[in-house]
Parts: sequence; structure tokens; C-alpha cells
Amino acid sequence: MTLGVQSRPAPRPLDLRLYLVTDTVMTAPHGLISTIRAAVAGGATVVQLRDPDASDDEFVALGRMVQVCLRDSGVPLIINDRVHLVGEIGADGAHVGQDDLDPLAAREQLGGSAYLGLSCTTAEEVRAAAALPPGTVDYLGLGPVRATATKPDHAAPLGPDKVCSLADLAAAAALPSVAIGGIDIAVAGRLRGSALGGIAVVSAVCAAPDPETASRELRSLWDAHPVPS
Repeated sequence: MTLGVQSRPAPRPLDLRLYLVTDTVMTAPHGLISTIRAAVAGGATVVQLRDPDASDDEFVALGRMVQVCLRDSGVPLIINDRVHLVGEIGADGAHVGQDDLDPLAAREQLGGSAYLGLSCTTAEEVRAAAALPPGTVDYLGLGPVRATATKPDHAAPLGPDKVCSLADLAAAAALPSVAIGGIDIAVAGRLRGSALGGIAVVSAVCAAPDPETASRELRSLWDAHPVPS
């Protein structure tokens, strides 16, 4: 059974232009909530809450604070991996990796109205995502583009020079896609104008001395080169 997948109404498309993935340690100097608030003011369009070291109870408490922070901003909250906590937090969806909950099982838990993202690194993984029943996955995270310390066990980096590879992966899935993994202002400049829907960043904003300015610069750079139609 695939609950609500084939009959699932299309949700409002996610604005993937500047997708912030949080890091609780990196945001310590300003505080997680203050960093998120600043990033949204600077132009972040999606916030994914990630804290692999937190217990479920700690994660729910954190998620509820983030949800309050984002209220009335129009920016959706996506939960990393912990699909079972999306409803308890009141988040807008979840994002899973290849070694996390199966996308069909994740969609079963989420129901039809929540967003679901899936990480992909290879053409085989993208083809598998494309073969899922329509409505299972809403977008893909493609990467890592570069090696990143925020996820030590990541797959081999695709490399920032392989823009065509990233675009080919996105096109193969026929799903909105966002590049992730070691993206800073320089790498974002090399990805702009590609078929990708946006960039996902962690340290470029979470570790920035001024998260709002960092977000504004990244968003302005991306907006200057819109995705080809």
C-alpha cells in the first residue's frame, strides 16, 4: 500500500533557491533560533532542521521552537531523517538519505500533504527516485558537491566543476533539485544558471559572522541567474 501517493494532490512547489540546513554547534555563537531568523531575513527559502546528536525529545523541543520562529514567514520547516517526528513538531515535511527510511515508507508515515525530499549522489539513485510512484518524493538533494565536515560519512564528492553532471542528474529525475555539500559563495557562483532549483548550505550561513548578510549574498547571487525554463 502506498498511502495517497498516486492520488496525492500536487503540493505548493517548494522554493529551493536558498535551502538552509542547520547545525546546532555552528550556530552556537548567535544561537540557533537567532541564526535561522537572520537567514530568513536574508532570503533563505527553506529551513531543514538537522541535529543528529539530539535525542528525540530534545529534537522535538528544538523543532517546536524553530516552527514558532518560522511562523508567518512563509518558509517551510523540513525535518532531517526523523520522519516519525514531523507531526509532533508540526513541521512541513522531511528529508531522507539513501540509508534512512525508504521513501515509500516515509510517504506512508507523512501522508499526502507533507513534503518529502531525498538525497541522491549517483545516476542509479536518481533513476530509482524517478521510478517511484508519482507524488512519493517532491524534490532531490544532489551532492555532495564538495567534501564537508558537517557530514563525515558522506559519499564521494561530485566536484564543483561537474555542473553538467549535477544538471544531468536533475534532468534524469524530472524533479526539482537542490545542490548540497560544501557550497559557499564561490561554488554557488559556479553552479548558478544551471538546471538546479537552488543551493543548500550549512556552514556558509550557520558559521558566518553575519548570517543575514551571508544569506543575502547567496540569495542575490542565485537570483541574478534564474533557472533556465
